[in-house]
Amino acid sequence: MDIVHKHIILRIEANKPPTENELRDWMVNLVDTIGMKILAGPISANITDIEGNKGPTCAVVIETSHMACHVWTEPDPALIQLDVYTCGPFDPNVVIQHVQDWEPVKVEYKYLDRENELKEITI
Repeated sequence: MDIVHKHIILRIEANKPPTENELRDWMVNLVDTIGMKILAGPISANITDIEGNKGPTCAVVIETSHMACHVWTEPDPALIQLDVYTCGPFDPNVVIQHVQDWEPVKVEYKYLDRENELKEITI
């Protein structure tokens, strides 16, 4: 396997944020969709009692690094922050397409090459 150190960070405003169980399933599906393998997890939690911070969070350890997603359900639209970092090759467009499940109204992202420095890559 070629080591590539790629990282995509997404900020999503969405009309259909996932529940904790939906987020866990979505993360497992994303791992499979981009051709990675789960090493540990997913682990998730749902924060229900902290105003301004309510919503699910989920992390998955993959053989080549990690994925993490945090959802804030109180704003309308909901705010979702997604991190996919891997030293294995993947298509960042597949990740961007995968968030369409949440009916996004706004998707912003940075795609980084972290091999020797933090260099932004245009998709």
